[in-house]
Amino acid sequence: MSENTGPLRYVDIGINLGDPVFRGEYHGTQRHENDFEDILERARAAGCKKFMVTGSDLKESEHAVEIAKAHPGLCYATIGVHPCSAKTFDTHPGGPSALLSSLRSLAKEASSTGHAVAFGEIGLDYDRLFLTPKEQQLKYFAVQLDLAVELQLPLFLHSRAAAEDFERLLGEKLEQLPKRGLVHSFTGTVEEMRRVVDMGFDVGVNGCSMKTEENIATIRAIPLAHLQIETDGPWCEMRPSHASAAYLTDAPPLPKAVKKEKWVKGAMVKGRNEPATIPHVAYAIAKIKEVGVEEVCEAAWRNSIRMFGLGEGGV
Repeated sequence: MSENTGPLRYVDIGINLGDPVFRGEYHGTQRHENDFEDILERARAAGCKKFMVTGSDLKESEHAVEIAKAHPGLCYATIGVHPCSAKTFDTHPGGPSALLSSLRSLAKEASSTGHAVAFGEIGLDYDRLFLTPKEQQLKYFAVQLDLAVELQLPLFLHSRAAAEDFERLLGEKLEQLPKRGLVHSFTGTVEEMRRVVDMGFDVGVNGCSMKTEENIATIRAIPLAHLQIETDGPWCEMRPSHASAAYLTDAPPLPKAVKKEKWVKGAMVKGRNEPATIPHVAYAIAKIKEVGVEEVCEAAWRNSIRMFGLGEGGV
């Protein structure tokens, strides 16, 4: 039984609210009215009480902080450089040290005011080496882990097809990172998940985490004490072709969605995942794990608040 008998409540721990599509802009073209505030309102109506806005490079980290400042008590930023953007360390004016210095200053200032709650998104992504080669990813993951030790913020981590190097670099700093953090948008094997949990990290689950039967086996094995949930919008939507579709029989209907060309106020946009869809993540997890959705939601809520605070206290 859940301790909470009220409505289900959610923290979307991974949402890219800085993406232009959340303001009606697609590939540089304004296709419909800016519906950013409507997106937040839909999410709140679905029970989403808190949003962690992902920082993927310096500019997007600054943008995430701006969003957090504009929506106090609701939005919180993460600050870091995503592995796919790690090459920006070498192209930044003033070089890697200047970028690192800017990240440090932003993280210190924004965390001191409560607007930033995690350092990341950092990690490794060997699925998309065409964006940043492996050598640069490894170098700047290590550099950012050094900064993480200095900042002492929980980590917001990314790992794709890179478990061995990811775990090795993380393991080298583990004792200096007592707040740990989470590996978001997790798509690894059961064994990889268990190693992450054994290191003291939580696991973030979204639509991309439940595409295949192997993914489903991993979800089934994640301890509730280490589970957090997210949408990773505008990406990682749950689709009828995914393995997760079989576990949505009890899920509530989502708001109406239309093509962006036929956008109307109050509608979601097809292909643009947004935080109002987070109940489907929770309902699928509950069905996969054969537990009540209330239990999933309250465990994820407690884990997120304990790790990141989010204006509710926490460690």
